[in-house]
Amino acid sequence: MRIFHLELKRILKSRLTCILLVLALLLSALLAYLPTTYCYSNYIDEAGNEINLTGLASISYEKERQADASGIVTPERVREAVEIYQACLTSYDVAESYDLPEGVYEKEILPIAPLLHGVKEAFADPDTGMAPTIMEIDPKQIDDYYSVCETRIASLMAMEQPNSPAARRKAVEMYQGVEMPFEVYPGMSSTITDYQNIMGFLVLLFCVVLAAPVFSAGYQSGADDILRCTRYGRVNLGIAKLLAALFISGLSFIICAAVFILVADSLFGWECTRTSIQMLYSIVTLADMNIGELQCLFAVAGLLSVLASVSFTLFLSAKCKSTVASLASALVFCIAPLVITMTVPGALSAWLCSILPASGTSIQASVLYAITDFQFLNLGGLAIWTPYAMIGACVIEIPLFAFLAVRSYCKHTAK
Repeated sequence: MRIFHLELKRILKSRLTCILLVLALLLSALLAYLPTTYCYSNYIDEAGNEINLTGLASISYEKERQADASGIVTPERVREAVEIYQACLTSYDVAESYDLPEGVYEKEILPIAPLLHGVKEAFADPDTGMAPTIMEIDPKQIDDYYSVCETRIASLMAMEQPNSPAARRKAVEMYQGVEMPFEVYPGMSSTITDYQNIMGFLVLLFCVVLAAPVFSAGYQSGADDILRCTRYGRVNLGIAKLLAALFISGLSFIICAAVFILVADSLFGWECTRTSIQMLYSIVTLADMNIGELQCLFAVAGLLSVLASVSFTLFLSAKCKSTVASLASALVFCIAPLVITMTVPGALSAWLCSILPASGTSIQASVLYAITDFQFLNLGGLAIWTPYAMIGACVIEIPLFAFLAVRSYCKHTAK
């Protein structure tokens, strides 16, 4: 225990560690605030003046205008919203809402807009996937809204996974387990979860930078030649170094994730977290959770990804003889999921991104995007949803690479 405390103090006393931890905390708060700057609203007041709102004022205005749309998304409310939309466009003899006269959309369509989310997707053509316009939808069909959504997931998966009956069957089973009717509480967009993903990736990079020199710095300076001869050298020292790096990395991510969620949800409104993710992403998203649960799940998955990446970095650090080599190798593996998604085709890309430690918080291949996607890993007659594969891989990799790191360190000191 004393060695562990000494290793903690040694890492935390580093100027680089202090700078990176403070920077991670500040960036977490900044990234939680930035999505508010993209919010924009404009309307015509009673005097005929155009009013432009940005930031928190825009969020407050839209939440007030859409207050009547909040709550349970019943088929009756969706049908009423469709009827209002169609009546409005018919009265102005236009085919799309963007053709309406200035100020009409904000006055008549904006208040019911949240209830229209997913209507076109639910009634998409089962063969081509082409979505109709809202004007082409018969309001009477919306009485079976959620049955139509269940039918839609079957046709969608037939296009997404044409060669995997197991994946199609699993997706339908998962969607049938989603709690319906959905709920919607306007105010929050998917941008906030995108920025949470960016926050996770940046913290992961910072933690990898901190972990890279844990073993290799001692090799490079020659200090390890002395330490390995002490009473608590070799195995005890290796375990202490590893646990200290994992503890600092894990605690840093937990604090940054908590700061991000607290700041973001306070700015956008805590009631928004009760919105079903189907009302923010695709109406046939497979996961049964709301936005708050998605934020928490990503925080847990991100923590596992960080710990797995740090464990792998420590393994590289125990293998490399210089800090430059260990850091460069670790950073290559951090950006590998991004490169793979852009260069490697099809199923191979999905498999690689599911097993790499950094994939959980990668920019384009994270658990967040996997949850809102319909991709499965197919192995014979078995279909595994990619978020399960990513989280499972991290759970396995943390003890695996931790063991290999200590083992490699002990082998190195035995030379």
